[in-house]
Amino acid sequence: MLAYSTVGVNDMDRATAFYDPVFATLGASRHTTSPTWTGYKRPHENGWFFLTRPFDKAEASHGNGAMLAFLAEDRAAVDAFYASALSTGGSCEGPPGVREGMNPVFYAAYVRDPDGNKLCAFVRK
Repeated sequence: MLAYSTVGVNDMDRATAFYDPVFATLGASRHTTSPTWTGYKRPHENGWFFLTRPFDKAEASHGNGAMLAFLAEDRAAVDAFYASALSTGGSCEGPPGVREGMNPVFYAAYVRDPDGNKLCAFVRK
């Protein structure tokens, strides 16, 4: 259903230094970049994820209650996503682990990027 999603960033170089290794843990890579937007995707998938400088030239800010979740291949990929995010300037919003009450089992990690955007990597196994 989704063709692409975007998050606002204030420093494209800082953002790509975060997202390049973090998305590599999920099998995604950067396919296009410019001073105002950068796009990532996984091979053989149609959906894109874009970093963008806000069109109105104002500071980018995160949405309260907004989050993007990315499907991981397995628990090891969730763990790698979390570790990579923390080592490249992200912050913890919930370490990797099983989330109670979910069926099938929902294993997830939650982080914020350097601009405060909330991200999740998860697997249902």
